Amino acid sequence: MTGPHGAAFSGRVGWGASPALVVVDMVRAYTEPDGPFALPDPGPALAACVELVEAARAGARPVLWTQVRYAANLSDGGLFVRKVPALAAFADGADGDWGAIAAPLAPAAGDVVVTKQYASAFAGTSAAATLHARRVDTVVVCGVSTSGCVRATATDALTHGFAPQVVGAACADRTPALHSANLADLDAKYADVVEVAEAVERLRGR
Repeated sequence: MTGPHGAAFSGRVGWGASPALVVVDMVRAYTEPDGPFALPDPGPALAACVELVEAARAGARPVLWTQVRYAANLSDGGLFVRKVPALAAFADGADGDWGAIAAPLAPAAGDVVVTKQYASAFAGTSAAATLHARRVDTVVVCGVSTSGCVRATATDALTHGFAPQVVGAACADRTPALHSANLADLDAKYADVVEVAEAVERLRGR
């Protein structure tokens, strides 16, 4: 992917030998039309995530899912829930079960489901330790939203020593402009943005 950043930002992190798939917040709050964070067109990204999960299973690669969850009184939400009040939809006991993984996706036995309170899958969670323990060196990132939790997760993956591969077509955001701009910036600075077909082949072990 090219962008306006120039030749100074032309490197690639590349693929390691042991990838894992990280499915970021692909939950009902974003995919259902009446969800508190409903996206205008989550269908294509959801379908691409399904394809990636199938490939990871076929290649016996680890799959890590993230969900946002807060205490009923939001006491563990810090300033994030003050900044984004709609996050109260993820509190224990809230109506709608908006934090449930969106169908037809579903974690399987042996997958890791990480509960988080902030944007990144790595912020205050066991994700990094879990992946390092399984000798993972590359994380394939998909989910929502591109400018939010996907971006934060990919950036933190690099910080934690994983090679981030963001599957652009398996992510979604509120507008095409937000989606495209964040993919371009990620590709320039923090991750490699890749196509679904490339990620599928790598996850399958080809």
